[in-house]
Amino acid sequence: MKYSKAELHRKSRQIRVLNFEDQNLTSFSGLIIFQRLFAGLGLKENLRRCFNHLPAGSIYGHYKITLLLVVHLLLGYRELRDIRYYNDDPMVKRALGLSSLPDVATISRTLASSDERSVGNVRELNRKMIVQRLQRLGLSRLTVDFDGSVQSTRKFAEGTAVGFNKKKKGARSYYPLFCTLAQTGQVFDVFHRPGNVHDSNGAKAFILQCIHTLRAALPGIVIEVRMDSAFFSDELVDALDDQGIEFSLSVPFERFTQLKSLMEGRKRWRRFNTDWSFFESRWKPKKWQRRYRFVFIRSRSRKQRKAPVQLDLFVPHEYGYEFKVIVTNKRIGVKKVLAFHNGRGAQEGVFAELKSQAQMDYVPTRTLAGNRIYLLSAMLAHNLTRELQMQAHPRKRNTTEKRSALWEFLKLDTIRRTLIQRAGRITKPEGRLTLTMSGNATVKTKTLHYLNVLDQAA
Repeated sequence: MKYSKAELHRKSRQIRVLNFEDQNLTSFSGLIIFQRLFAGLGLKENLRRCFNHLPAGSIYGHYKITLLLVVHLLLGYRELRDIRYYNDDPMVKRALGLSSLPDVATISRTLASSDERSVGNVRELNRKMIVQRLQRLGLSRLTVDFDGSVQSTRKFAEGTAVGFNKKKKGARSYYPLFCTLAQTGQVFDVFHRPGNVHDSNGAKAFILQCIHTLRAALPGIVIEVRMDSAFFSDELVDALDDQGIEFSLSVPFERFTQLKSLMEGRKRWRRFNTDWSFFESRWKPKKWQRRYRFVFIRSRSRKQRKAPVQLDLFVPHEYGYEFKVIVTNKRIGVKKVLAFHNGRGAQEGVFAELKSQAQMDYVPTRTLAGNRIYLLSAMLAHNLTRELQMQAHPRKRNTTEKRSALWEFLKLDTIRRTLIQRAGRITKPEGRLTLTMSGNATVKTKTLHYLNVLDQAA
């Protein structure tokens, strides 16, 4: 349909009068979708049980404060004090089941009064929700990634320590170890640690516990594990192999002079293509008891030139090799082993989204338990967003060599901008509670789709 210029253009007059009135307006109409999701998962009641053992001191309760943190992070806010920007929003109050929101001091005191049992219960709740999703999926193979991520803070907080920190040297930090699932892109569990420990600190017990939990809930499933070189040890490799877990680990070959001589002395390398070549060997370090499959891979790459930059037309390129060693017990071709192991990069994308969009890198209180509850709230916000998309959309792919996620997930920030942050008005025409939003056709279609799917799942 064609329009005339007169129909499309209008004068832009500046609005001189600005009024602020209480008209039951909301800036977050899309929370109605998450309100329905919370109800379908029984999230409020499950959170309540996580804190039942604590004395009823606050009128809000620990579970409501935790749920508030989840909503706070879904809305895109970071610091606890940011609650003042939406403490009068009627849709937020309805999603939480509150007539007024707590102030910052109340939230801080409630977080500070949490204990380790509360943290353990929330971790168990997170694992339980993910296991239920996996049981519905009926997967035959599950890929589990383990790695740590630094949480820095400029202030003192209980349990922090000065450790290795590339971005903020000398800052106190936590260094939690995460267990993530490649197929769903969710965080299954977290092991909280101070910032001055090595990646492998407490890792073996945590890894085996995660595997035990998954196996108990999903009997018969094939579990495969991927880790970087920080976890390389004979104890962990033997433990995984004894339990029939398929694994691939990066090898810190610079620690073993024998590996260096094996690669330097190798004359015949088999090729993937013009840039990639490999060989493999049944090998073990001197102190190990068993031999394993070690895959040696080299890739052809340009050497960096540190001279003044010139046009490529006049500067000859020099080529060298980059090397990688992987230890694995998988019985597939080397090309597939490499693709499988390189799929670990998706976990870095999960960490990036958690830090940039779920504010996982923020340390809000001085107490260890309070900071752990905040971290778990960020994990719940991320996992719930993934759960919503898995309920609303069909799988986009089957298992790939890299073990990519089975869905093409939208980032939390995208869902926030397109669905959650929608203006609306709550009214009661003829006594019937009604949320009125803009008539944008795309928003209407998407919102009704999510609500219909959640209603059918309930």
